[in-house]
Amino acid sequence: MTDLRIRPAAPEDLDAVLAFWKTAAEGTSISDDRDGVERLMARDPEALLLAEREGELVGTVIAGFDGWRCHLYRLAVHPDHRRRGIGSALLAAADERFVRLGGRRGDAMVLVRNERAQHAWRAAGYEPQEQWRRWVKHLTD
Repeated sequence: MTDLRIRPAAPEDLDAVLAFWKTAAEGTSISDDRDGVERLMARDPEALLLAEREGELVGTVIAGFDGWRCHLYRLAVHPDHRRRGIGSALLAAADERFVRLGGRRGDAMVLVRNERAQHAWRAAGYEPQEQWRRWVKHLTD
């Protein structure tokens, strides 16, 4: 996989990332818009990692660190490029980032119905914690 390049997203990548998520990501997020991703990048310019092969965007992950916890979001691999180690490479890059920043544990939100994603997370060494439940409050309409 020497032709795979992983790098932080730049402002000029945002339109491509948003379009990519419509094809490759499972489900949608309230933050899947230009303003949401711009806020992420303004706060943490290296959080959104992109995987490229021959100049084509083939994968993403958001590896956010708030100084205390390491959170992973939007792990997505283009359907035509799955099962080639791209997700694993993105998660390894995220883990390296977290260790470099002093993080101790990464966590990910994974849709219960997304069995393919659950397999990928398990293969990368993550495991579900059934004793936790996600609590959500929308702050805007």
